[in-house]
Amino acid sequence: MTEQNGHALLEVKDLKKHFRVGRESLKAVDGISLEIQKGETLGLVGESGCGKTTVGRILVRLYEPSAGEVLFAGEDVHRTRGNEAKTLNRKMQMIFQDPQASLNPRMVVSDIVAEGIDIHGLAGSKKERLDRVHELLETVGLSKEHANRFPHEFSGGQRQRIGVARALAVEPEFIVADEPVSALDVSIQAQVINLMRRLQKERDLTYLFISHDLSVVKYISDRVGVMYLGQLVELADSDELYANPLHPYTQALLSAVPVPDPDYESERERIVIKGDLPSPVNPPSGCRFRTRCPQAVEAAAHIDPPWREAKPGHWIQACPCFA
Repeated sequence: MTEQNGHALLEVKDLKKHFRVGRESLKAVDGISLEIQKGETLGLVGESGCGKTTVGRILVRLYEPSAGEVLFAGEDVHRTRGNEAKTLNRKMQMIFQDPQASLNPRMVVSDIVAEGIDIHGLAGSKKERLDRVHELLETVGLSKEHANRFPHEFSGGQRQRIGVARALAVEPEFIVADEPVSALDVSIQAQVINLMRRLQKERDLTYLFISHDLSVVKYISDRVGVMYLGQLVELADSDELYANPLHPYTQALLSAVPVPDPDYESERERIVIKGDLPSPVNPPSGCRFRTRCPQAVEAAAHIDPPWREAKPGHWIQACPCFA
């Protein structure tokens, strides 16, 4: 399956991740295929527990997949060993959701940022190492005076900037940003998002941007994928997805996004999703969204919806309820 004609930096093929829970299997990710083009930002959205963070962690080798492949520039990420694996680790980095939890409270900022530099031997001397740290801090909007401070001395936005500097330290090509602004105030969110967009242009970076905030995702993403209960249900260019959502789940998510127009906001119809997210240990048969879908039909329980291209570049899980 090819969603776009550009050069795919990352290819994900039928990816699955199942966790053992007692005698049962929790299907966190259950058969996802997609491509991420070099230089683009792919947004990944969905409810908490849908598996989007697990996808990101598999891509950067923090989790091993239960099945499927992740190819980076044609190379199988999870089959590399030794120096090849170390090289891949350098090319693929992650910015974590909680900057306070992801920064070692016992290390000063210079050592946090330089950890990757040390591991990959990117500095030939202590002076070169320190100069590199100072340059990275200034790149993300901090100053070299911050290098000798501890994480608790910074605000949430500043801590996330440190996380960005740490990811940039090894000069990666691909970054997974896992809810990078969800723990920040709205005004600070905009600063961090704009920083990431600037860095992408300056350094030719490719992003997987994971979030539950559809407004943020639209602002930063070239394409957007929507996940539900471990599966991808829709994938399209950002403008196309927001203007013409085809899957009932996507339609419901977008109907809940506030619009800065009081008259329009008061008149538009909200699509309310009933019930709770089913357990990924025992997901519904057929279409997984059918138990909450306002358009559900009986046939949806017996057919696994195929992944098809509804229009050029716009892919959906084609359920009998609407397709």
